[in-house]
Amino acid sequence: MGAHEAKAQAFYGAVIHSLSTPGHDLEILPSALLIVDSQGLITSFHKDVKPGDVDSLVDTTTTTLHCLSPSQFIIPGFIDTHNHAPQWAQRGLGQGQHILDWLSAITFPNEGRFRDPSHAQRIYSSAIDGFLRQGITTASYYGSIHPEATNILADLCVAKGQRAFVGKCNMTRNSPEYYRDASIEQSLQDTESCIGHIRKIDPEGKFVKHVLTPRFAISCDAECLAGLGQIAAKNPDLPIQTHFNEAEQEMSATRELFPQFSSEADLYAHYGLLTKRSILAHCCYMTPYEFDKLKELQCGVAHCPISNMTVGGGFMAAPIREFLNRGIKVGLGTDSGGGFSSSMLDAVRQAMIASHAREVESKGRDKGLKIAEAFYLATLGGAEVCCLEEKVGNFAVGKELDALVVDWERDGVMTMVEKEDGLGTVFEKFVMTGDDRNIVRVFVKGRVVKEVKM
Repeated sequence: MGAHEAKAQAFYGAVIHSLSTPGHDLEILPSALLIVDSQGLITSFHKDVKPGDVDSLVDTTTTTLHCLSPSQFIIPGFIDTHNHAPQWAQRGLGQGQHILDWLSAITFPNEGRFRDPSHAQRIYSSAIDGFLRQGITTASYYGSIHPEATNILADLCVAKGQRAFVGKCNMTRNSPEYYRDASIEQSLQDTESCIGHIRKIDPEGKFVKHVLTPRFAISCDAECLAGLGQIAAKNPDLPIQTHFNEAEQEMSATRELFPQFSSEADLYAHYGLLTKRSILAHCCYMTPYEFDKLKELQCGVAHCPISNMTVGGGFMAAPIREFLNRGIKVGLGTDSGGGFSSSMLDAVRQAMIASHAREVESKGRDKGLKIAEAFYLATLGGAEVCCLEEKVGNFAVGKELDALVVDWERDGVMTMVEKEDGLGTVFEKFVMTGDDRNIVRVFVKGRVVKEVKM
């Protein structure tokens, strides 16, 4: 085997992941063995292996064996279903403002700066590094309106090894002149150009795909939405993302612009933008009709519990339990600048807090999320929303290894582990109190993309 060729790998130690079960159960395995081929595919998963049996299952002449330490365990990489990459440098600003005010005062001036390619290169490089360091192996990114900056974002995702959907934002009205597409025709042409660029740098879509990205109906003329729907119909492989029923202020403005539609579900469906590939961010306010419509069309929900409760969102808890009960796909989104944290662990915690608030508000009807369910949303649930569940999300044989090695002995603020703690207790302490300092190695498709030197 040449020195430049990738080797197969095996990972022996504690493994934790979500199962594709109705209750989204966790599988917690203290002594498991994952074997991954040279292309990053999981070829076998032995769930209970004694230390003395490892050598008989792993050919170390062709396979690199990674034995996790007693303080380590491996989990699937996090999947961020809603992320505004240009907002990396504005995180935490404008907390408490309503969505349209926050966009005008904070976000549009910031995103307008991405007309400068050198600015885009600097911010996007930092953002991807930051998200990988926090264990986000897949992200669905909104870019800015600028095609060159969008292409830079895609190039950097490929170079740094992060899976990503990358979308040029379509905005043809209701934004400042300095941050608006020149025309509907130019907006659509720029979208086609970005699709072509991404297919050129990643022809098979192994890591990066373009995602059609009408910011929301308020910022798009009807002709723009129709044009994007036509592009979607011609390109059935492309995902679609937009904001959906995020806040009362946004919903009221949408009704004024599109009075012919009684709901955002009917609006986006009319223009061909609601399909099984659609990723709908927020979904805070839902009618029974819209629940049924999303279920019928197999759309996915990007739940953003931090921004929903802080800035830009609806200042309320989204009905996640009802989505899950109805079999609607749900994942988590950090929303980057829309909240106070870019951490998926924080999103998991806030999802649990918001769900318990919803339980109180609903007088017990909508039960709060358990830790296993919230972790599922951050991993396998996100994969399902992105239609990537056949590739990633857990460690089923045949999937690609996107994984995080967690070490609870690393210096940080994670709750101390005591000798009587079982693996499930240690996992809970990490999810609820750990941070990126506990993530010591990040794999995408079997390749290390971030590593903390021990």
